[in-house]
Amino acid sequence: MEVMQVLRMNGGNGETSYAKNSTVQSKIISVGQPIIKEAVIEISCNNMIESMGIADLGCSSGPNTLAVIYEIMEMVQATCRHLGRPVREFRVFLNDLYSNDFNDIFMSLPAFYNRLKEEKGIGYGSCFIAGMPGSFYGRLFATNSLHFVHSSSSLHWLSQVPAGLESNAPRHLNRGKVYISKSSPESVLDAYSLQFQNDFSVFIKSRSQELVPGGRMILSFMGRRSFDPTTEDSCYHWELLAQAIMSLAREGRIEEEKVDSFNAPYYAPCGEEIKVEIEKEGSFIIDGLEAFEIDWDGGAVSDVHTAQGKLLIGQQVAKTIRAVVESMLESHFGIKQDVMDDLFTRFADIVGSHLSRTRTKYINMVVSLIKKG
Repeated sequence: MEVMQVLRMNGGNGETSYAKNSTVQSKIISVGQPIIKEAVIEISCNNMIESMGIADLGCSSGPNTLAVIYEIMEMVQATCRHLGRPVREFRVFLNDLYSNDFNDIFMSLPAFYNRLKEEKGIGYGSCFIAGMPGSFYGRLFATNSLHFVHSSSSLHWLSQVPAGLESNAPRHLNRGKVYISKSSPESVLDAYSLQFQNDFSVFIKSRSQELVPGGRMILSFMGRRSFDPTTEDSCYHWELLAQAIMSLAREGRIEEEKVDSFNAPYYAPCGEEIKVEIEKEGSFIIDGLEAFEIDWDGGAVSDVHTAQGKLLIGQQVAKTIRAVVESMLESHFGIKQDVMDDLFTRFADIVGSHLSRTRTKYINMVVSLIKKG
């Protein structure tokens, strides 16, 4: 699986689009907002910046994309006003993989610029927004060109399926599963951990060259509290998806060999794994590393113990996951639309039953970094 080619959120504004099904990601951004605000205020107070470079890495598309940028710019402007400084010029870069729905973002820019001017007095001549397609596992920007980097709900995606677990590997080590599980052999756990280490170290090294000394970076992505990567808060949504996929395989609607050969390019690290790679690279001070619990549905459904609540929460979670992973499943399994619909109907039922018994949470890690001077 070529991750750069097949990993994309569902585009457009349809019922299965990411734009319509990104409540969880919006909740994650909200949880991290106080940490973003603290970092923005700190860099605005301690530096006189004529032209502020801001990058949002893994921006995707839909309402969350420009909402994050608006909030950051608002925080900078409020701080400048408080200090009696002129409003700065903003250079904003929106990054995601080449297959991202950048057209959707660009089409929303006129309304965004108008809102900035009407609500904040920020004119067209002081805000410059550009798309920057490409993988953030490598250099994207010029040396010392950025002051603030933000990334949310992206760094749990790996640059590739871990070595030895690719679909064309001579032996399938993780049969019947699509990610790490309790039954996965140690070699699978080790392969995922090593791939995260390699990717995250490249990411940190690349940003260390692009950020100015004293620049800030806020990273928010899925993780886990325990050192054990097989805990429910780390991987259980993948376990339930595997159950739905295997139910179709048993009926002959999906090839079981294709299930055995599929492994998601995803990893939810623990805090210690994150710290080790940052400290090993050596360019950043860890200003904060916090873990937050997030409901699988973003808190949209309150009562999951009624039949209606069980149905609703299952559907909500299934739509959220589908908007994110459908492109990968379609590419690997060659699933037609009716089978894809059936897959996520089954997944919704499985999730609803699970969450009516126990309210498993995602763990979201938020890391605040300062580039050393």
